[in-house]
Amino acid sequence: MNPLKIGMISFAHGHAFSYLNSLLSIPEVEIIGIADPKRGRVADVISKHGIAYYDDYRSLLEQSMDAVVICSENVFHAELTIAAANKGIHVLCEKPLGVGADEMNAMIEACNNNNVQLMTAFPCRYLPAVIQAKQAVERGEIGDIVAIKGTNRGTAPSGWFVDPKLSGGGALLDHTVHVMDLMCWITGSEPEEVYAYAATLFDEKLDVDDAGMIHVKFENGTFGVVDTSWSRRAPFPTWGDVTLEIIGTSGVISVDSLGQVNELYSQEAGTGQWNYWGDNMDLYLVKAFVQAIKQGDQVPISGEDGMRSAAVALAGYQSIETGQPVRLRV
Repeated sequence: MNPLKIGMISFAHGHAFSYLNSLLSIPEVEIIGIADPKRGRVADVISKHGIAYYDDYRSLLEQSMDAVVICSENVFHAELTIAAANKGIHVLCEKPLGVGADEMNAMIEACNNNNVQLMTAFPCRYLPAVIQAKQAVERGEIGDIVAIKGTNRGTAPSGWFVDPKLSGGGALLDHTVHVMDLMCWITGSEPEEVYAYAATLFDEKLDVDDAGMIHVKFENGTFGVVDTSWSRRAPFPTWGDVTLEIIGTSGVISVDSLGQVNELYSQEAGTGQWNYWGDNMDLYLVKAFVQAIKQGDQVPISGEDGMRSAAVALAGYQSIETGQPVRLRV
């Protein structure tokens, strides 16, 4: 069987390194090349693995390939996705899918028009605790869902993540989308109304928000709230968390998505550390993408899924400006 030929565009987002390692572990995948305008970001991996390098993504897209993984700065997702689609290349795009409704619609339309698939990178769907919680909900173990409380707290990033011209927003955009996707997936319902708060509380030098709470009402009547803050300080033993508390009419499910850790204490490190030993969610995400493309199946996390969650975050910023709830177009 011929290998699936995949290229990668930009290693601006650190997830690209994990996705590359995952792709390299899959026998039926061939990495065609890596494109990144900053060679220094990829110098080590192209040297280590003997991968072709392109400083312009257009040159990479001229190569014969089946799919591409995009991990650029957020504001370039639309340009890169549309360019790949117009070449007949399937796309796995890092979250958030885009920074505006019009561009996300254009991404989805370009892929549909060219008969290629667009998958949004939401690896949290492949966390064991999340999967088990969804299965328990589907079995009716907690009755009907009334509300969900979630967190995606992390350590403040740097570089382009805190440059609104490249990121499109701060913590509210960065950390809403993962948990909101899980909420939509678990409830099976669409978000219809958003109310949010965001501010710069932890580092006043930032040009973006680093603290936020976003409240959502779903079509089926479920209420959700997510703490999206970059509130983990340097001494904290891990970079962040993804948690859910799913409240039903007959019970509650508490999810600590990244709770499979060993506690490590060493004088060298100077502080306690949590070393995650659980399943590699990025590997399962990439495997699902590869399998869908090779078999001609629908990708499990669509562009529409990515747009839905990003739209909630963008509506959150609108709510902050007006001080009022914002209804989503459904």
